[in-house]
Amino acid sequence: MKYAGLVAFLLLCGSRLCAQHGGPQLFPLSAVRLEESPFLNAEERDRDYLLALDPDRLLAPYLQEAGLTPRQPGYGNWEASGLGGHVGGHYVSALAMLYAATGTDTVRARLEYMLDGLERAQKAGGDGYLGGVPGGRDIWPELAAGEIEAERFSLNGKWVPWYNLHKTFAGLRDAWQYAGSERAGKMFVALGEWAYALLAPLTDEQLQRIVYAEPGGMNESFADLAAVTGDDKFLELARRFSDRELLDPLLAGESRLTGLHANTQIPKVIGYERIAKLSGDSSWHRAARDFWETVVAERTVAIGGNSVREHFHSADDFSAMIEDVQGPETCNTYNMLRLSRQLYEAEGDARYLAYYERALYNHILASQHPEHGGLVYFTPMRPDHYRVYSSPQQSFWCCVGSGLENHTKYGELIYAHHGPDSLLVNLFIPSTLDWPERGLRVSQRNTFPDEAGSSLTIKAAPAGPFTVLLRRPEWATDGRLRATVNGEPVAGTGSGYVTIRREWRVGDRIEWELPMHTTLEGLPDGSAWYAVVHGPLVMAAPTSSTDLDGLIADDSRMGHVAAGPTRPLSDAPVLVGHDPREIAEAFQIIAGTPLGLAAPDVIYPATVSQRALIPFYRVHDTRYVIYWRVTDRETLDAWRKLQQREEAESRRLDERTVDRVSPGEQQPEVEHDYTGTMTESGTRDGRHWRRARDRFAYTLRDHSETADRLRVTYYGSDTDYAFDLFVGNTKVATVRPAGDRGPIFYSEEYALPAGLDKPDGFRVSFRAHAGSATAAIYDVRLLRE
Repeated sequence: MKYAGLVAFLLLCGSRLCAQHGGPQLFPLSAVRLEESPFLNAEERDRDYLLALDPDRLLAPYLQEAGLTPRQPGYGNWEASGLGGHVGGHYVSALAMLYAATGTDTVRARLEYMLDGLERAQKAGGDGYLGGVPGGRDIWPELAAGEIEAERFSLNGKWVPWYNLHKTFAGLRDAWQYAGSERAGKMFVALGEWAYALLAPLTDEQLQRIVYAEPGGMNESFADLAAVTGDDKFLELARRFSDRELLDPLLAGESRLTGLHANTQIPKVIGYERIAKLSGDSSWHRAARDFWETVVAERTVAIGGNSVREHFHSADDFSAMIEDVQGPETCNTYNMLRLSRQLYEAEGDARYLAYYERALYNHILASQHPEHGGLVYFTPMRPDHYRVYSSPQQSFWCCVGSGLENHTKYGELIYAHHGPDSLLVNLFIPSTLDWPERGLRVSQRNTFPDEAGSSLTIKAAPAGPFTVLLRRPEWATDGRLRATVNGEPVAGTGSGYVTIRREWRVGDRIEWELPMHTTLEGLPDGSAWYAVVHGPLVMAAPTSSTDLDGLIADDSRMGHVAAGPTRPLSDAPVLVGHDPREIAEAFQIIAGTPLGLAAPDVIYPATVSQRALIPFYRVHDTRYVIYWRVTDRETLDAWRKLQQREEAESRRLDERTVDRVSPGEQQPEVEHDYTGTMTESGTRDGRHWRRARDRFAYTLRDHSETADRLRVTYYGSDTDYAFDLFVGNTKVATVRPAGDRGPIFYSEEYALPAGLDKPDGFRVSFRAHAGSATAAIYDVRLLRE
């Protein structure tokens, strides 16, 4: 095997890619060093978190699957619940990127230790396979034989094994790309050859059944293998391993995202774009771009995140975003930033930078605690709620894995260039860039956003005329960006950038102002909920530090959810006025302090108006308000009374609920031991369902030993179904929906059988009659009277 493509791959720009795309070129992460700023602090806290983890425990799943004895037992939480090894892959990626970003020897040593263990595991297997998937050695021969039982989040009874394995592929790739590890590259290619031998003989229909179960970004990994080996067999496999259920509508100019698990889809699209770059297929590039445009324009909130309870809800109804505590998932934004970077490299359009900057400041930076480094899974948009932070030895969620990477690569888009004759300054993050090939070194300094400006000092100057382009952000007041060179005003040209071309000398200093103004930014559905945005920053109001249950997560399956009491929406502060533009003008900067806004005349009640709104990334260990109801005083009381009635009804049901599962949603189903055969899932009117032509089941738990009823939610127009409802081995009811209730959701309650032995919970199963199917089931609850 030849590795001549390594250097090109390190720049993510093989010869075919560069020849076909003329977008900006990015600098290696190793060329940029962060300077004093919240981003540098986040990088340092991430380093501490990475080094606090025990590499032997992260390696344990790989060694066990290879038949070797680990030095330490593996970690718990998700690592012990069917996703063994998934954080290990992210961990290798994070170490590689952090080493590139800092050059720290201890980080490099930890990376090499991880690669030592992974190399031992791969060699022990003898066929190139390397993975921590529990029981992986059993599932791969089944797939090779065409024995494929795929659910959305399981494959042949295993929890998303290809999603899991993708993290190992990506970790090896990143160790090669960012840290220059040749052995990681050889391990990456060997793992790819194993996967090719397993998958290539399967038919397209069989591969599509496999990718039905969340495949992660495996199509991207196969495309990467094509780039580094020069072997187009991997590019063909990347195409065949791309989910056509998502791709074909995008190719036809359609978006069918409602109800889909958001973070299942985004990595697939990253793969589409990678394939497009390598193959020159403009239709796949358009599909990736259209997906990005749809998600950003129609499904994204002010902080740059998307989805509720991990799924894309209806684009014209964001009520769940306001009401639910499981708001935008950090993994989604991690992947949307990766897609944005790809599209920026391909097209150079500043709108990708605008989204990237918004999400970077307001979701990614905000998703890490600035002191102990804990990472966030869900960021609720529900007013007066809060976030939960991970703990290093107990929390091993997907957003811990991606979170470990997030804070290592802040330098990737600060600068770019067009050929050897220009430098683009894209983001206003204190940093130093070294470009030795051009003899250029620059240092950017600022205290942004507390001061609305930045400066760039030439530390080493290239010979001859050279162009510096300063991004003119869309949020700058009236599009202004005033710049000086050595104190003299410059008349920079260019619509997206202020362009300054001259012969530079060491010590030359560019300074520029970034005037910001305040706007109210509504939700995409046009409802009356608005966020306060100042420049690129989402401003939030801290409200209360009480009842923050589980603020630091334990090792429970759903410890990442902020499960403390919710505050009634009717009690949340509101913005009072008729015109959002006039309300925005009422906000004024509080002078003499770090950036804060006050608007006592429009915030109600007055107790909240006495507090400053501050950048959301500075809000921690407290409840907060990001989205505000905008209303006038004439309708405020009527809205609150309506809200109080609706919440009282919901609260009564919640008080009766002992346990609950939402069919068709990944995390609730995994938490409740879902099993099923011949099932399918989907959405209707924004609600998820599951049904079966055979059966499916959940375990609901009654720790309080107070449950006496079961509540099941159906849809009123469903008919021609016949099935039995069992609790344990006891049939509770035979259900034959008449379909005569019309297009509404309705619920039925069933008494639980007396005398059930339930040491581990109630096993609730839905079993279809012969020749029929169950109805779609939307909600299952254990209730107390």
